[in-house]
Amino acid sequence: MSRVVGSRAVHLWSLHEDVVVEEDATGQGLVLRSRFGTERISRPDPLVREALRRMELGPVLLANVVPRASAAAEDATDDATEGATEGAYLVLLPVLDRLSHLIVRTLSWEDLRGPLLSVVSTSRDAPFAPVTLSARRLIRLIGDVSLTLEKAGFALARGTSPHRVQLHRPEAVWVVGLLAWPATPSDASSVLPLPPEVTQAVLSYLAAAGMTEDCGEPVPHG
Repeated sequence: MSRVVGSRAVHLWSLHEDVVVEEDATGQGLVLRSRFGTERISRPDPLVREALRRMELGPVLLANVVPRASAAAEDATDDATEGATEGAYLVLLPVLDRLSHLIVRTLSWEDLRGPLLSVVSTSRDAPFAPVTLSARRLIRLIGDVSLTLEKAGFALARGTSPHRVQLHRPEAVWVVGLLAWPATPSDASSVLPLPPEVTQAVLSYLAAAGMTEDCGEPVPHG
């Protein structure tokens, strides 16, 4: 297998397929209904409304929702534009964190062949945030992780984890296969024919979903 270069990881957000977003009785708030019950957002910012509207349709890149610059400020400086973007994230992310049990986090990359994996919540108490792994510490799959073949591909699950990981492409399965034994993110990146950023992102999502454990530092030989 030849190594693919020139591609980066892409982080997408969507609402679970059973989530329905509606206006409340006043027309000023939103109601989200799902298998977990009902969530209400009172007087949401227009940015939140737009993000949830798009996420109900499918996975979105938050950078495409957050306005880079308004039409009235097209000539703004880069610093002003960056500040406006950061402010928009400050409005959006706390709401999405609160709704984390309704959100599917999908990892893709720029080769246009579809997503690599998705993390789905199985519990109301299911915060999810990709973690930064040390390149030189060993990790592996936890012993009670199950790998199940489904119509859409493989799925990873653990009885104590509030998340389930759906593997959409062989490349994600390659990474999981390496973790049958302890391996460092650095070694995984060097062995697999994937951009290192993509391999590390897959490992980050698996760790954040509670599928891996830290095995310490490699023991020097000799």
